[in-house]
Amino acid sequence: MPDPVVEMDAIEDVTLPLMLALERLSPLERAAFLLHDVFGESFDDIADSLGRDAAACRQLASRAREHVRAEKLRFPIERAHGLEIAQAFFAASRGGEIGRLSHMLATDVSLYSDGGGKRPAAARVMLGSDEVTRTFAAIARLARSGAAELIRYAYVNGLPGFITREADGILQTTALLIEAGRVKAIYVMRNPD
Repeated sequence: MPDPVVEMDAIEDVTLPLMLALERLSPLERAAFLLHDVFGESFDDIADSLGRDAAACRQLASRAREHVRAEKLRFPIERAHGLEIAQAFFAASRGGEIGRLSHMLATDVSLYSDGGGKRPAAARVMLGSDEVTRTFAAIARLARSGAAELIRYAYVNGLPGFITREADGILQTTALLIEAGRVKAIYVMRNPD
């Protein structure tokens, strides 16, 4: 069985921007785009599924394609610098250095976490530096009783981040979207699958 850490590095840099672009589409655009462009369904079949006519579904898919093509990381970061920021973020967030952490965050930062229904994760997206900072302060307090083991710093889905083995023994990834030197979004994958 291949080493999961190696697989994380091998994921293409386009994966996360595509996921973000899909998230920003309207539900109908996303459905038309995925059903036609990914699964190869005809627009007539999509029209039946969505309760729209085929021409409207064709237009939804066309708009979705334009949005997906336009979605690019606006401020690409040099690889080594991205890993330096990931290192500083890990140290500040897990070490309870909340003041240092808050200086690293954009004011409109967002925190996404996914436990896949198998591990605890936030039920909603955390928004803004105040809420995200409070969340990491709580995590740092909990971590004192069973610290996570840092496996390595790596690029995860095209973004700088790190892989940890949490106190329960399960691997977790954290990826950071960095714009203008600040952390704009944090993606924590806690799902063991």
